[in-house]
Amino acid sequence: MPGRRTIIYLALMVLVSLLVALGWHWKSLSARAELGAAYGARLTCSCRYVEGRAMGSCADDKEPGMALVTLTDRPDDRAVDASVPLIATRTARFRPGWGCLLDPVE
Repeated sequence: MPGRRTIIYLALMVLVSLLVALGWHWKSLSARAELGAAYGARLTCSCRYVEGRAMGSCADDKEPGMALVTLTDRPDDRAVDASVPLIATRTARFRPGWGCLLDPVE
């Protein structure tokens, strides 16, 4: 049976390997998160303020694979915020005559 020190070293090696993999793929992951947040914000804004549906009904429109995208309705601004926690956030606002437009990236 391996000793406690061996188990700790193995756990640290696994953790370091995961961090290296995350760093290696960070650009791709953040780009996908940004895209998912932007798509979710615009889709939900259109559902909410163009179609006039309830927010609960609009949340059902999310595509498979968008489980990490959280949606927040801001009725006073006629806007929807979408975010992937700790990675990306986008906002789409309804403008009469234009529909829902994404806010510029800051």
